Formats: sequence, C-alpha cells, structure tokens
Amino acid sequence: MKKGFLIIAAVGVAIILMAGVFSAGMITGNYIGNKVDTISQTYSDQPVINQYQNDDEDRQVESTDAQLDSGELVPTGIEPTVDPHAGLELTPSVPTIEVQPPDDGLGDLFIPFWETWDIIHKHYVDQPVDDSSLMQGAIDGMLSVMNVPTTTTGVEIPVVDEYIDNGGTPDELQDLFTPFWTSWTLIHSVNNDELLQGAISGMLDSLGDPHTSYINQADYEEATLIREGSEEYEGIGAWVDVGKDYLTIVTPFPNSPAEKAGLKPGDKILAIDGEDMTGLDGELVRQKVIGPAGTTITLRIGREGAEPFDVDVTRKSVVAPSVEAYLRDDNIAYVRLYTFGDKSPEQIRTALEKLLAQDPIGLIFDLRNNPGGTVEAAVKIASEFIDEGVIFYEVYGDGTRDVYESEGNGLATEIPLVVLVNDGTASASEIVSGAIQDYDRGTLVGITTFGKGSVQYWIPLSNKKGAVRVTIASWLTPNERLIHKVGLTPDVEILGVPQLIIDEGFDINSLDMDQNDLVILSDEDINSGRDVQLEKAIEILLNQN
Repeated sequence: MKKGFLIIAAVGVAIILMAGVFSAGMITGNYIGNKVDTISQTYSDQPVINQYQNDDEDRQVESTDAQLDSGELVPTGIEPTVDPHAGLELTPSVPTIEVQPPDDGLGDLFIPFWETWDIIHKHYVDQPVDDSSLMQGAIDGMLSVMNVPTTTTGVEIPVVDEYIDNGGTPDELQDLFTPFWTSWTLIHSVNNDELLQGAISGMLDSLGDPHTSYINQADYEEATLIREGSEEYEGIGAWVDVGKDYLTIVTPFPNSPAEKAGLKPGDKILAIDGEDMTGLDGELVRQKVIGPAGTTITLRIGREGAEPFDVDVTRKSVVAPSVEAYLRDDNIAYVRLYTFGDKSPEQIRTALEKLLAQDPIGLIFDLRNNPGGTVEAAVKIASEFIDEGVIFYEVYGDGTRDVYESEGNGLATEIPLVVLVNDGTASASEIVSGAIQDYDRGTLVGITTFGKGSVQYWIPLSNKKGAVRVTIASWLTPNERLIHKVGLTPDVEILGVPQLIIDEGFDINSLDMDQNDLVILSDEDINSGRDVQLEKAIEILLNQN
C-alpha cells in the first residue's frame, strides 16, 4: 500500500504538531411508561436491549481548500517552490511528518469500532449504507473531540500503514480508511478512549438517523437499571420524546408535578439546574430529569412563541396512567389510552367489557399524545377492534419481514368507532391507528401523526466500551404504507387554534392545512377547555347512528 496522505486534517492540529503538544477532551453522550425488553439475541456474547421508543441532524464540517498566493503567508513547515514559467505563483510542497509507530494495544482498542461497523452493515434498516460517508463521519467525530475545524491539506505519514494493519482494519477497507488512520496518527493522544468514542459517534451520526446513536458504558449501565415493565417511578410525571434536538414533553400525566408546573406538549428542556442540555442524547437528559421524590429541579423551557423561561418542579413518586374510560351522557363510550405498557391490553379489555355492557351507540378511542410502547401491547389492543388480518409488517434492512396478525376474539370489532390522533400520536399508537384506517374499521380524526415507525436495539460493545442504539427495522401498515417520518393523515382533519397566538403574530398558513379544517378558539373557548377534535368525533358517531 502507498504511504497515506491526510485528506481531511485539522488546521489546529498542524499548529499543535509543530509545537509538539497533543491534547484531547470530550463529552459524550424510552423509558417513560415504556417497557425495556431484554431479548434473547446477543452480540459479542452480551445481552441486547430491545426498546420500542418514540422516537439529529448530520454533523456537517465544511472543508475548504487552502489557497496560497503572493499575498498570503506560507504555513510553517511547507517550503514553497517557484515555477520560473509561472511568475509569482507559488505551489506548496507536501510536508512529511514523523510520528511514533503504533503501540501493541491499538488492535484491542479498536475492536468496538469495527464491531460498530459490522452492526451498521448487518442491522441498520436502510441498506446499503455509504461506506465513504461512514469513514468521513468517523474522522469528523474524532475532530469534534479536539474541537477544531477542518481543511484539506496534503501530509505524508511514513508509518500510516502500520496503524492501518495494527488497528485491525479489514483488508477490503484498508484503502478506504487511509484518510482515517492518517488523521488518527496526527491527533491520537494519551486519552485514546475519547477519540475512539468520538469516531464511533461520528460514524453513527453520518447515517442521519436521530434514533441511531452511541452511549458510553456508564450511561448504558445506568439505563439498563430501569426495572422492566415498571410503570411507577420518581420524577416530574410526563411522557417525553428523546429523539429530537432537545428532550421534548409529549404530554404531562394528569395531576402530575409537570402538569401542575404548567408544562405543555411541545415544551423543550434546554437546561437542567443551569446545565446546558444542547447536543446531549435525549435518553441521558431524561435520566437527569428523574430523581428522588421531594427534590426540586429547575428546568429551562423553550416554548414556541415565547422566550425561554425557568420552571421549578418538585419530583414525586408517580404512576404512569394507562387507561381512562367512561360512558358519556349521549351514550357514546369514551376510552383514552395514555401508553402501550405491559398492563394496557388487560386494562383496555376490562374497560371495553364494562362499557359495551351498557350498549353504547359508538366508541371514541383517544390516542392523542400517546407516545407508544411495546409492540406486543399494540397487537393485542388492535385485535380488540380488528377481528382478523395483518396488523402491521416489520421490515428489516435485508428486505426480510415479520408479519404481525390479529389475535382475534376482540370485543369491539363491530361498534361504530372514531380514533382521535394528533402530532403526539407515535410508534405503537400509529400501528393501531394505521391498521384501523387501512381496514376502514373506524374514522381517524385530528391532525397528521408523529411518524415514528421504527424499531431500535441496544447492542453492547466489547471491552465495556458502551453500546450502540441502532434502528433495525421499519413498520408498514396492512396496506404497506410507511409510517416512519411520514405519519398518518386522518380521514377528517381538524385543529383548534387560539385567537391569542394569531394576535401575537402566529401565521396559520404555516400549518399546511385547509383553512376550513381550522377552528379559531376564543379566550372563552380556551378557559372552558373546548376540544374541537372530540366535538367532531361525537358529531360523526351521532350522524352514523
């Protein structure tokens, strides 16, 4: 193999090298009413954690070619050569930098890196992946640890081939990874673990999937301590979305500390007790929010249409609610499901038995702001409304699929049905809603759902180097409609918009909805808790009757 040339190197690194100084530093980085399932599949003889959870932008580091002309200084260590036929035009020569050969432990250090490479190629849902992008992402991840920008520079490293070989690079990848190893030889330092973690994170970030990420060992061990299937914990009491740029409130529990503190769906947690949460993995932020009952936490909240503000919330022991059910005065049964937990199917069936015994004229199934949960619960609950047939397909990166069908023996397969959905309806909620819509079993009312139709596994890495959360499959409805990043469009769209936010400058045209589907709410409507989506559901069922 030819001696390597650094294609992407750090400007700051060149300065560091000339001074003979090496340094590095790095900070790396759903369960809320959801079950964390330990599945039998293993990787590297370790258990794999399977999470069905609800739901970052690619890290882009621009590269600019270094230009030299008669008005610029020539960098130290690069001697210009003058072409007598080119006037004053200067052409830099390629500098040669001597570095130490690799130590004996390099191969062991990089075992988790190549494991991650294999995990992506074997399990990631969108295949084939771009190997060049993965390699470049690994370089960008390392440079982010050094906190330096990048530029294109030609540097010859005499011992780069030794790093390529000793680092365990597969034979078929040695040419591709020459720029990576050239970068490593320049910037590797005493704390190579942090650089390795940066490379793994950068490689995963290059996939552009906010649900595929790296977590270090300490945080992984903390995450796996959550009791399986538990719906009780100490915290603020809210369902959250860990897949956005900031941890985002999906909906507070009824009568929870979060609700009493005034937190609302869509609120973003920007800081906790003065600590900025920018760029931190959503699951790690969630774990910072939970804590012992009686303790107070200060949350910096970002809310659309408002300046960031602080809220003090006192944690307490809370139980994630699952089902709310009652018979309305107009003889319409109302069932709201807050989450798809282990006990939810049993609770739904009990609620249906009691309600149907009263012979209602119709049923409203409210899945608004339901962030999802386990697939097992989704299949069982969908089976209460759909007597037979496919509930959904789970499609893997290699094209294979698992088929999930109705279990039959449902209690509510005939009663007129309306399902309420919104942009907080996600994951398992979308599985059930999509099946009901595809079979024309009921009418979906509300606004387009969240669009979280994918499955993630936590796969631990060797040598206790953390774990990889990787999206391994996507969900399709019975009619093979894609849910992920698309969502479900309701049969009847309707949304209430407060007049107050319009007066403050909110443009309702930005909602991308027909104006006839928008209901402007007065202050009186807001104070009375008017629910235009529920009103529409009642109207549909009364007309059907």
